[in-house]
Amino acid sequence: MELKPIAERFVLHWGEMGSRWGVNRTVAQIHALLYLAARPMDAEEIQQTLGVARSNVSNSLKELQSWNLVKVVHLKGDRRDHFETSTDVWELFKLIVAGRRQREIDPTAAALTECLENPGMADEDEGTRERIEETLKFIEIMATLSDELLRYKPETLMKTLGVSAKISRAIRGKQ
Repeated sequence: MELKPIAERFVLHWGEMGSRWGVNRTVAQIHALLYLAARPMDAEEIQQTLGVARSNVSNSLKELQSWNLVKVVHLKGDRRDHFETSTDVWELFKLIVAGRRQREIDPTAAALTECLENPGMADEDEGTRERIEETLKFIEIMATLSDELLRYKPETLMKTLGVSAKISRAIRGKQ
């Protein structure tokens, strides 16, 4: 597959953004490629299209699978594994949020809870306890909010966010 200029720009930019979000550049580029291709691709085709090492493609695909962003599919008459991703941006968003929560938010909340429950907390400054409690409360509220938002259908979520933006602009306008 040869990327046309706009598709190539998208894939390269997605790779740059991925590295800013803490995701390996090639991982993000492969996901972007599969997203734009909207069809299953085998590892060799991905390698040739992006011009990256086969081992890098293999490791990147494993990481994308661990995030549930890419799945293996088999094509009739072809023994190779092919890979695809959803083209539904909302589904991808939900998977990314769920993955980030599992890998980052939940462990942080657990660590903060452990700190607060640790008998050694009594020896810490009162300000330390307060800030850890405030941080944990904030994380729990944001996690609950994201859980609730992700339960909405995309159309409902878009309407909700649109109303929220209008309210926010109205409030700012009155200040």
